[in-house]
Amino acid sequence: MSNEQKVNQAIEASVSTQVKAIFPNTVNHYDTLFGGTALKWMDELAFICATRFSRQRVVTVSTDKIDFKEPIPAGCIAELTAKVSKVGNTSCIITVDIHLEEMYSKQKYLACSGEFTFVSISETKKPISITANI
Repeated sequence: MSNEQKVNQAIEASVSTQVKAIFPNTVNHYDTLFGGTALKWMDELAFICATRFSRQRVVTVSTDKIDFKEPIPAGCIAELTAKVSKVGNTSCIITVDIHLEEMYSKQKYLACSGEFTFVSISETKKPISITANI
């Protein structure tokens, strides 16, 4: 199997999802999810995805282009999906989407999307090849 095939296989195997109910304790005075809470959830899931992809120590080094396309209201279900979208020598970019669905409807739509860059590090916290264990 070629290195590219191994990387593609690792990308597919690392797709990560998480489902959250938007409860009143997570919303602001507009009854929508705090942006910081959404970012925390996204970064956590991106970390899980990057770790599953590389099976190495990884750290967040950058967030980019976080787009809140729709408000995330209380009383809905949020499904977060993280996937590796780009692989470099020591880093990878994880794209995280938040899709919403109403509790009592089958309607589902994209509410938020963002990119998180992770770097693989050694025990001494120096960047190392992110695909070394693939």
